[in-house]
Amino acid sequence: MVSEHSDATSDETVALALKILVAGGFGVGKTTLVGAVSEIRPLRTEELLSEAGQSVDDIDGVDQKVTTTVAMDFGRITIRSGLSLYLFGTPGQDRFWFLWDELSQGALGAVVLADTRRLEDCFPAVDYFEHRHIPFVVAVNCFTGSRTYGAHDVSRALDLDKGTPVVLCDARDRDSGKEVLIRLVEYAGRMHTARLLDSVG
Repeated sequence: MVSEHSDATSDETVALALKILVAGGFGVGKTTLVGAVSEIRPLRTEELLSEAGQSVDDIDGVDQKVTTTVAMDFGRITIRSGLSLYLFGTPGQDRFWFLWDELSQGALGAVVLADTRRLEDCFPAVDYFEHRHIPFVVAVNCFTGSRTYGAHDVSRALDLDKGTPVVLCDARDRDSGKEVLIRLVEYAGRMHTARLLDSVG
């Protein structure tokens, strides 16, 4: 997109919008992260948890959660002039994973949110992005009162590919969430550049 007011003496500004997925297990903080960093009012598709869903949704460890995302969350954040990120939060439950293929089309990369109290819940997201060669970072959402683990410990526990970034964050905090997104953009940029060089080498 070129700025409307450009002439021979002014630089044309190209606006770049990148698509980012925010994934992870049920109740890990995906909706919270999108809402915290978005500069627009985020689009949310949350519904109240029902008795019918109790047999399929494991709420152990997130007993106070009363709503769940049933399609996606959407938000937008400007990282710097000319660079915006469109954020798509994916639903966490198994029965909504059919949406992931649609949401991942054209994505630069993904943030996999992890909760160390339920670390196994993020394995499906890690596997999904690894198998599709979509760059991702693991962001450990540090919940109040939970034991803190270092990035190296989380990386080993998830058996991540060498070089996959692991960052500690607070999904409620805008600055913390923004740092996660910056790390992802930097990492995805390096990965895409390396693949491009490999393809022409």
